[in-house]
Amino acid sequence: MMIPILDRINELSRMQREGGLTEEERSEQASLRQEYLGYIRGQVKTMMRSVSVMDERGKDVTPLKLAAEKYAHNDQN
Repeated sequence: MMIPILDRINELSRMQREGGLTEEERSEQASLRQEYLGYIRGQVKTMMRSVSVMDERGKDVTPLKLAAEKYAHNDQN
């Protein structure tokens, strides 16, 4: 899903360097970048929900804010 978006973002970036973009193309570029950033943020949040922090004795010392987010997400599923 993200590959076509990245291809278009890269194409618009090349066009911008080579001679500029129309207002419509600038708008499309901004929109695609926001969509891509949202996708990346979602991936990071998903990854962080699966993280547990352990001390050297094997005790779970996951920060409370991260643990609360992790368990809140699990309750929704």
